[in-house]
Amino acid sequence: MSDSPTAATGDNGKRRALLLLIGLVFVLAGLAWYLAWRLVFSQREVTDDAYVNGNQVIVSAQIPGTVVAILADDTQRVEAGQVLARLDPTDTELALAKASSALAHAVRQVRQLGESAAQADVAIAARRLDLARAQADLARRTPLLADKAVAAEEVAHLRDGVELARSALDAAQRQAAAAHALIDGSDVAGNPAVLQARAAFREAWVNARRNAILAPISGYVAQRNVQVGNRVQPGQPLLTVIPLHDLWIDANFKESQLANIRIGQPAHVESDVYGGKVEYTGKVVGLGAGTGSAFALLPPQNASGNWIKVVQRVPVRIALDAAQLERHPLRIGLSTTVKIDTHERNGRMLAPPAGEAMVAQTDVYARDLAKADAEADAIITANLPTTH
Repeated sequence: MSDSPTAATGDNGKRRALLLLIGLVFVLAGLAWYLAWRLVFSQREVTDDAYVNGNQVIVSAQIPGTVVAILADDTQRVEAGQVLARLDPTDTELALAKASSALAHAVRQVRQLGESAAQADVAIAARRLDLARAQADLARRTPLLADKAVAAEEVAHLRDGVELARSALDAAQRQAAAAHALIDGSDVAGNPAVLQARAAFREAWVNARRNAILAPISGYVAQRNVQVGNRVQPGQPLLTVIPLHDLWIDANFKESQLANIRIGQPAHVESDVYGGKVEYTGKVVGLGAGTGSAFALLPPQNASGNWIKVVQRVPVRIALDAAQLERHPLRIGLSTTVKIDTHERNGRMLAPPAGEAMVAQTDVYARDLAKADAEADAIITANLPTTH
């Protein structure tokens, strides 16, 4: 019985030590959580409302026609400038032949105008001789009228003849001016009528080459809806080419997460396709100009009816590394998780003005018009007069 107070004191001390230890553990845990939040979690923004996006280049015909061949199908890779489909060339070949004949006819017409102008010049010379002859006859007869060697009626007829000759000369000069107005200032090849026919020929030549529908960029074919025998029109979507080497992430962050997000901040992306095995490194390149709902087909009307606040999201574009995309390909629309490191907060929230650098370009539609010009020159030369 004498040991019981001592034992009770020992139990109380153990209990107190245990409680202190538990309290210390909670304090340390709280401190660790605070430090983790302060140094890690508060320095990043995370969302799983993020998806892969990229350019979807819709390929269409430039001229109307009937599809006679398809050379690429869904999932296949195509290179820039590769022929994807062909149209029936009958119409464009006939139009090119018609334009060729029109150009030749224009050259011959200008030549004819030149000959007509030369003929009008000769007519002016003849009319001048007629006027000079009439004036000379009048000059000889007029002095004889005082001596009554000639009749007054004859002199009157001579005066009328001079006026008629002068009028004929004036008419010939005007006809010559009209003829020269169509040819003066240029040779046959530079005549406006020939240039117009030449332009029509070049247009027909280009249209004849547009029977081949080309891939504007390198990528993978998707959404092919064109079939052999379809009658297509310019601008009608035929298929889509997607460049999988140039993708980005559209991460939809809550409006409450945007305060610390800046352009240029690093980001880490994990795709559901590869899970945690692959982590893409990227950076913030821009924030959307509005929320997703603002650009929806049916934007919300919060001023009507009962209102319930819905947290809005703004798309943030994350650029990806092309080398990583080459090693681990992604597809448009795949789900991802994005973590943005917001330690550095001195960057811009709004993108700078667009510069002169092209966002995208292609040169596959640049036609070699030198060949068209050479063919047009050959047609013009063949219809010029031969020199002996």
